[in-house]
Parts: sequence; C-alpha cells; structure tokens
Amino acid sequence: MQIKTAEFVISNQEVAKCPTNQLPEYAFIGRSNVGKSSLINMLTNQKNLAKTSGRPGKTQLINHFLINKIWFLVDLPGYGYARVSKSAKKTFQKFITAYFRERKQLVSAFVLVDIRHKPQPVDLAFMRWLGEHGIPFSIVFTKADKLRPKAIENHIESYKNILLETWEEFPNYFVTSSTNYDGKEALLNYIDSINTDLESSANKLPFQ
Repeated sequence: MQIKTAEFVISNQEVAKCPTNQLPEYAFIGRSNVGKSSLINMLTNQKNLAKTSGRPGKTQLINHFLINKIWFLVDLPGYGYARVSKSAKKTFQKFITAYFRERKQLVSAFVLVDIRHKPQPVDLAFMRWLGEHGIPFSIVFTKADKLRPKAIENHIESYKNILLETWEEFPNYFVTSSTNYDGKEALLNYIDSINTDLESSANKLPFQ
C-alpha cells in the first residue's frame, strides 16, 4: 500500500464523539515513549502528523487520521510511566478501554513495544486484556535499528516463550524502525490486505 493522503480529523476523550462513518479503523497503542508518534509519521510519510516529544505521555486523546480517504489510523494515549496525574491516568484507562469495547469500526489494534527491553508486565497485561475481549491485534516491535539482528531475534524469542505459556499461538508481529523505515511495507501491506478482504465481504466489519 502507498499512502497518498493522511489528514488529521478529530481528537477527543469520548468514544461517542469519534467519526460516525463506517470506515475501518486501526488503533496504535503502547507504553509511553515507545516511539508511537515517530512510527505513525514514518508510515504516513509525514514529519509532524503525529506530534513527537521527548516527554512521555504527549498523546492524551483519541486521535483520528484519515488515510487515503478510505481508512482511519487511530493514535491512542500511551500507558505506563507517563508523567501525568493519577486522575489523568484513570481517565486514559477509562476511555481507552471504552474505545476498544465500544468502537464497532475497529478492525485491529497494533500494540507497540520497544524491542530493546525484556517483556514488560504492563505490555503483557494489556495484550492479555485484548485477547480476553476478543480484540484482534498485532505486536509492533519498535526501535529495531538500536539492536543487532541476533539481539532482535533473542528479544522476540523471549516474548514468544512467555506468551506461549498461556496463548495457543504467538500473535502476528512486525519488526520496525522509524529511522530506517524497517517494517513499513510489511505493516501497510497487512492493513491493505485486510481492507481488501473487507471490501470483498460487502464492507462488513468484524464486530458488526
């Protein structure tokens, strides 16, 4: 897939105020400072579509970006160690879970994890929550340019060993680098293939 247009549509904290049309949505989420904004900008060929910051917790709203006029990329707030108040974190948690539970247009989530670190409890817990609620997702390993190929393999293997203790199979995954554009084509082609399947099935979304 080639992204020709990517435009900001709306930001909000209420699922009811998200776009009302039936275009498919792909939600990107991860711990604070995982490189989500950089990944979104890399995928969309834009430098500042998603606002990047050295301060964790920059994204604090549900952000909808219309891609090629036919699907939405949804940028969700990070979880983890964002430097915001406890009340704000509770608000994030509330509307993030509400989005995943209520948003009928959601097709799949992409859970971003920093490949440099060992599996983090908060990431594993969130993946488990998605699985328990029947929400399709892929893992997106970020910052792959920071490690050698063998180290990347070892870190992915660590995730496999942990998840396969309780999961029947390892989730679909991508290895990416916003610096080197690694994984861009594979991830976008994956979304494109799903969109093609949706079109061939009379535009019916999985949760309708």
